[in-house]
Amino acid sequence: MFKVIRDARVRRKAVTYLNKVQYRLNSTKEVVSSAEVVIVGGGIAGSNTLYQLTKRGINAVLLERAKITSGTTWHTAGLVWSLRPCDLEVNLLKDSRRIYSELEKECEDYAGWINNGGMFISRSKVRTQEYMRLHTLGKAMGIPSEVLSPEDAQKKFSLLDPSVFKMALYCPEDGTIDPAMACNALLKVATKNGGKVYEETPVLDIHYTHNILGNKEVTGVHTDKGFIRTKCVVNCGGAWGPRVARFAGVPSLPLIPFKHAYVVADAIPEIRGAPNIRDHDVNLYLKIQGESCNIGGYEGNPIILDQVPDNLQFHLYELDWDVFGVHMTSATTLCPKLGKIGIKSTVCGPESFTPDHKPLLGEDPNVFGLYHNCGYNSAGMMFSAGCAIQMADWILTGRPSYNMFTFDIRRFTPGQMARPHWIRESSHEAYVKNYCVVFPHDEPLAGRDASHDALHQELVDDGAVMQARAGWERPAFFMPGEKIRVQQYDWGGTHDYPRNLDQRYEEVLKGDHTFDFSKHHHLIGQEALSCRNAAALFNMSYYGKFYLTGPDAQRTAELAFTADLARTDDRVVYSLLLNDKGGVEADVTVSILDGGSGQPHEPIFKGRGYYVVTSGFNANHTLAHLRRIIQTYKLRATLTDVTKQLCILSVQGPDSQRILQRFTSAGLSNDAFPLYTHKSIRVSKGPYAPDNKTYTCRALRVGWSGELGWELHVPSSHAIQVYKALSHAKGLRNAGWRALTSLSAEKGYHLWNADLRSDDNPIEANLGFACRKDGQYIGNEHVAKAKTNGVTKKYAFFTLEEKVSKILSFNIKRVSNYSISKYVLLLLNAIATD
Repeated sequence: MFKVIRDARVRRKAVTYLNKVQYRLNSTKEVVSSAEVVIVGGGIAGSNTLYQLTKRGINAVLLERAKITSGTTWHTAGLVWSLRPCDLEVNLLKDSRRIYSELEKECEDYAGWINNGGMFISRSKVRTQEYMRLHTLGKAMGIPSEVLSPEDAQKKFSLLDPSVFKMALYCPEDGTIDPAMACNALLKVATKNGGKVYEETPVLDIHYTHNILGNKEVTGVHTDKGFIRTKCVVNCGGAWGPRVARFAGVPSLPLIPFKHAYVVADAIPEIRGAPNIRDHDVNLYLKIQGESCNIGGYEGNPIILDQVPDNLQFHLYELDWDVFGVHMTSATTLCPKLGKIGIKSTVCGPESFTPDHKPLLGEDPNVFGLYHNCGYNSAGMMFSAGCAIQMADWILTGRPSYNMFTFDIRRFTPGQMARPHWIRESSHEAYVKNYCVVFPHDEPLAGRDASHDALHQELVDDGAVMQARAGWERPAFFMPGEKIRVQQYDWGGTHDYPRNLDQRYEEVLKGDHTFDFSKHHHLIGQEALSCRNAAALFNMSYYGKFYLTGPDAQRTAELAFTADLARTDDRVVYSLLLNDKGGVEADVTVSILDGGSGQPHEPIFKGRGYYVVTSGFNANHTLAHLRRIIQTYKLRATLTDVTKQLCILSVQGPDSQRILQRFTSAGLSNDAFPLYTHKSIRVSKGPYAPDNKTYTCRALRVGWSGELGWELHVPSSHAIQVYKALSHAKGLRNAGWRALTSLSAEKGYHLWNADLRSDDNPIEANLGFACRKDGQYIGNEHVAKAKTNGVTKKYAFFTLEEKVSKILSFNIKRVSNYSISKYVLLLLNAIATD
């Protein structure tokens, strides 16, 4: 059983096919002297990128160090699915399928697309719930799918044993794409459109210069066949992506290569034309290929590759059956006949994976003109065609058409990317959990404690249960009397790591492995009610905090921020940052101030300055967006990141003024401290008295709970002292982010990248009040147009009288272009089917 007949069959097939199409590729000894865009890497990502750029008339060149597809593309399984848990991925897959299905006509040759459908198999109640959510989202977005009983599923795939699963979700638009044929077709069209492809042309270096502002800018690419002048390089290096990045002076890219494998079974005539299978509960997939099928999946103990040799091409590793064997057991349980079929060949090659199982796309935050398009987590065939459309828009217009933040390289902080162990651990967990149920409040176990503020240990000692955002640890909620510490990643007991003895944190997280109310709902509710009825203390220190100063700081602020900043130096202004299309790239608070004493909350600078505070989740993205504005307009302005130097303690609730007044001599009345103002105050270690030790901080009268409150921006050096004083105040309760986001949603405030995104106009989001009428800020013409002509989508609130939790985490609210009646119908349908 499972006897391997020939291992090299797949490799020979790919090489033989590609050798037939060499006439289209440049074989000259020298490369062109200049190009608008240079693409590094001739796999599916590079081929799709060249295809899209040349369709737009861009003079683009693709460089491949060996042969087209010879890295990791040639051995990919090529599965293409339709249903995903968010609208971005559904749209990208829709675009990919459209491109692949139309490619045959465009290139006048078979392009490798087979539309045989796909089927998800559920073995559990919670998996069925997840599939029903996908089914409903698919309905809303025009993706047909059908819920099947096990018996009906067997009619579509005769090998299935209906006794081992509960239901199936069938999607007729799924299929497969042959990697060699697809790349050939894409490059055939691209070269017709003027693109140039150079094989056997390794990149030796990427040249860059430092402009007058001190920023890096790409100037060219050095190859063994000459130098190409260019201002734009796209890193499509796949598993070699980090090496390409290092050429441009980027020391680290969050990407790790793994051995990833599948086997090709002998012929089974009755499965011809059957749908592909994903059995998520056992980490298994079956890809139909004629009368054969590929069997693969994601094991719990994958083999990490410390590096992939530069000269590797069309290479396969020996398959480790001790690792892979679990998939064969799962496959024969689901389809008993597979246990009687031989194995035609094994395919085990390198594949790249990232810490959050999302690709790495977009402009590098540290090198202008360097774009990344790699790290597809074994989904490059599926996503790269749709992503290439966004990449082309990104390069040509400065931003993609879709909200690509979850794929944007800027979602990772410099601190994260500087920690190799964080990249390695997190990428391993992402691989292992690839087929796990996606719960709304799931938390990683890997890569934890990468960054935390000065209050971290104090909060844990006081019962904080931490969650990770952008590499920072922040309190999700509190379990008074408990000390639930995040443990070091134990790799699930694999790779010779013993399991952690203390499993309490992991057990607490399991309370959120549900689509219903969390097991901790009562604790979160108590924290929220304390804020509504009395007062709560929130640690918001992970928020991004930076100063905008310099001779052109005011001009930068006028361009970047939508709000009116021509106010007195004690004002705090809620503002938006827009892109060129009027979409919201960030929402921030901006405190207008003069230079101070030199402490972290009172920096020394000349002229007017701005203290900008943004979500920690979006901090690196916000900084990069502002730097791009400074770069584009050649402004003399400086951004100073003080996130680690300042902690934020937020006292919120109707009793907040009374409680805080006990610790400061500063007046906190409406007259003395109006709403949306800030000032430096002194806070004492205990109830205020002239002889008590006091600490200075910047207080902002703002808050995201919708209640009376202040944020205390305290230098990290004495944040513990201020926290200890406040935490012992009578009537003030510690509260976490789960309560804060709930309170914020109740008041109609926006959470960026959830209900406010880069593809939302402020008028659509009911944020027209944050946009000034006069002045030329970036994106203002789109705001004015939306005000004049109206909008086709609108941010709306729904109050449900019944106790329904499932809708709160369901992303159906992102669907656009539906009338209100259809919108409500979709929401109700989501509740009913969940």
